[in-house]
Amino acid sequence: MTPHACHSLPALRQALRRLCAAHRMPLETRARLVLSATLVARPEFRAGRQVSLEASREDGPDDSVHLTITLRPRLAAGPLRPAELPLPARTTPQGAVLWHLAFPAPEQPDDPGTAPAPEFRPAAPHVNGSGPGGSAGGADTLAADEAAQEEELQAVLARLDQLTAEHQDLKHELAETNSGVLALYVQLEERDEQLRSAHGQILREIEDALRPPPLVIDGLELAVHYAPADAHAPTGGDLYDWFLLPDGTVHITIIDALGHGIRSTRSALNVTHAVRTLALEGHPLSAIVERTHDILTPFDPDIVATMLLARICPVSGELRLANGSHPPALLSRADGTSRFLEVRGRGVGYPLPGSERVLKDRLDAGDLLVLYTDGLTESRRDPLEGEARLVKSARRHQHRPIGEIPYAIADDMHTVILHPDDTLALVVRRRDGVAP
Repeated sequence: MTPHACHSLPALRQALRRLCAAHRMPLETRARLVLSATLVARPEFRAGRQVSLEASREDGPDDSVHLTITLRPRLAAGPLRPAELPLPARTTPQGAVLWHLAFPAPEQPDDPGTAPAPEFRPAAPHVNGSGPGGSAGGADTLAADEAAQEEELQAVLARLDQLTAEHQDLKHELAETNSGVLALYVQLEERDEQLRSAHGQILREIEDALRPPPLVIDGLELAVHYAPADAHAPTGGDLYDWFLLPDGTVHITIIDALGHGIRSTRSALNVTHAVRTLALEGHPLSAIVERTHDILTPFDPDIVATMLLARICPVSGELRLANGSHPPALLSRADGTSRFLEVRGRGVGYPLPGSERVLKDRLDAGDLLVLYTDGLTESRRDPLEGEARLVKSARRHQHRPIGEIPYAIADDMHTVILHPDDTLALVVRRRDGVAP
């Protein structure tokens, strides 16, 4: 197309619409193009200048039409920059505004004799609403312009109605999807709660299976509290065992096997079973730590465990302790004094294993013996500070019902946890009125 000079907005719009009709451009695209060209050219016409319009077409390989439309106004300030127009455009170095449009080629008629789309012929120029036909021609032009504007507006409104309907459909679909997701979420929550309940029941059953049966001993009260480092793990490496020896003495074993979870539980169980067997066979307390090491390490070279062994006579209150690298027991007297019962030794898996000696002491009526693992005193990473707090806690709760004491002590010790670990607290208190 050769450049065509337009002297007014109606003439420009008419030329563009004839161009769009010649190339069968979609109506919505035509509406955007006419409005964009109007916004660009209006300042030029108001300044008394003309605007040049030209177009070129190229058919794409995918049966599409590539149409380039160029508007050459002088560079005047318009209401919008080319990229912000209803149909975005770009400017050339020479200052022209250029639209490059691509749209599907219209379907060809079945009748081969049908004439092709008419060639674009710009309307004759007119000024101030007059044309070749005088005032009547100008009126016809304005009427045609208004009709075309209404047609374009109807196309835009139809497109808006379509988008509104699609938006409503999407809202309904989203609401249905959200409803389905919410129902599924509720079902998953219910299922998750069922699984948590079943999981908790399994953990309690496993923990109960690992505990020795309660001891009812005339003259002694015993209670224990255990909590794994991981609330979702059934057990850890901290275990205890208590039983009566043939002579009526109570034997207590406290074990802390290296690691966490089931593997450390297996190691701790092996130690408690070995200790129980050796104790029931009559091996002296001083030899049990070393003998346990000798029995287990050939089968499990990686086993590492600390242990504290206590034997208490319910009648006399005589107390004997052997230690293998374990934290010392705490003796809290009824008279308000307290002390840690220190015994040196090395545990299972350590070099030169065994208890260096057997410590002997005595429990009087009202005295409280606290046996524990390091998870109780080292939750804040400072063992000495933890031991000082343990002394205060044992004194504070010493006269409570025996079943409450280990839980109360653990609560005091774990107000702040910087180093989570398996925790075991076992308490023994001697009662009055035991006949010799």
